[in-house]
Amino acid sequence: MSQPLWLDEIQWDDKGLVPVIAQDETSGRVMMFAYANKEAVALTAERHTAHYWTRSRQKLWHKGEESGHFQHVSAIELDCDGDVLIYKIRQEGGIACHTGRESCFFRTLKNDQWVVSEAVLKDPKSIYGANHQH
Repeated sequence: MSQPLWLDEIQWDDKGLVPVIAQDETSGRVMMFAYANKEAVALTAERHTAHYWTRSRQKLWHKGEESGHFQHVSAIELDCDGDVLIYKIRQEGGIACHTGRESCFFRTLKNDQWVVSEAVLKDPKSIYGANHQH
């Protein structure tokens, strides 16, 4: 299978990855940040659901494959330098974070300390099972 030519316009890092921001297509809220390799970006464009490369597990990751919280991608945007992508998404289940929160960005710096600014919507153990390691 030949890869699409538009993939060559992305500036991949020395590990063959590109940073990806997942942004809610309606509210504009940043839901999460991850990396993707060429295969992940190509699959995202083809299937319209978010695919990433997990650096910790060193494998392709179809967001939602374990949790059911798929990200439906309406657009993929490339920044001016060609080295960062935005996936415009609709978050299935309303939970993007493995901690059971809407967004992975749930801590805010206040008075020199990180304050949790968002409640857990669903216990991660009920999403992934008691033995899940993320």
